[in-house]
Amino acid sequence: MYSQGLIGADGSSEETQEFLDAFQARIDAEEKIEPTDPMPEGYRRTLVRQIGQHAHSEIVGMLPEGNWITRAPSLKRKLALLAKVQDEGGHGLYLYSAAETLGVTREQMTEELLDGSAKYSSIFNYPTLSWADMGAVGWLVDGAAIMNQIPLCRCSYGPYARAMIRVCAEESFHQRQGYEIMLTLCKGTEAQKEMAQDALNRLWWPCLMMFGPHDGDSAHSEQSMKWKIKRFSNDALRDKFISATVRQAEFLGLTVPDPDLKWDDSLNDGKGGYRHGEIDWTEFWRVVKGDGVMNVERIAMRKAAWDDGAWVREAAMAFAEKEKQRTAKVAA
Repeated sequence: MYSQGLIGADGSSEETQEFLDAFQARIDAEEKIEPTDPMPEGYRRTLVRQIGQHAHSEIVGMLPEGNWITRAPSLKRKLALLAKVQDEGGHGLYLYSAAETLGVTREQMTEELLDGSAKYSSIFNYPTLSWADMGAVGWLVDGAAIMNQIPLCRCSYGPYARAMIRVCAEESFHQRQGYEIMLTLCKGTEAQKEMAQDALNRLWWPCLMMFGPHDGDSAHSEQSMKWKIKRFSNDALRDKFISATVRQAEFLGLTVPDPDLKWDDSLNDGKGGYRHGEIDWTEFWRVVKGDGVMNVERIAMRKAAWDDGAWVREAAMAFAEKEKQRTAKVAA
């Protein structure tokens, strides 16, 4: 899973100040920027990186779930997980299509991912060791994704914002599916509940990392928010996720693996909120720089799928060309 907090806004620009001021006035007026509209090159580059990273994360995110389809404990679970994996593939295609409106191709983005030049920075490159992980991934990882992605429905770039409306609707299903798996396990045997607790223990901290560095350590966050690509700070989204998820864990009868977690009435202008323990930022940066437990394996699997699917892409292009020629002949 990607983190928008890892995508640095590209503020460099060769446009005149007059052009930049006029563009910012449109952003401030909440106008949507469309593909044919003039835009600063830095705005375009930032969107290409963010949407491309987001698309890569959706596609790579299919891998740990697809690995459990044949091992799901019932036909119902197999069908639901298969539907979820299909959704994630669709999300990747929506997002690649949105990025293509900015002048890049999905082939270019994929090749950059596979050769390392894209600097792909998915924080969620951890193994899924048990069936409970499928519940925890849906509940926690997709729950964190929803917190990150709902504000993107109001992104200033029109194609991205519109793609996210459907993505978020489907992610909500994924989150509920995951929580229902966890609820079933927690109502089951003691061993099943222990399996659910183990999944929470392993995935809690990586999910908090998904929101990106603290606001003070996110150098380009201010520019992304000024352009309204991003609407909320990393810490604000992380705190919102914690507040929602801790209550859900309590309902399940599970313990959040953070001994420093405590409620503080003074936070959020007196509305209250949770203070949490320190995130292991050394691990965070190690994972996003490509040294996570599953980074190499998942990129290798993505490359194998891309190479094995070359004949399908070539056949589709050949068919499209034949249809184009046939239509032109009929028209003549």
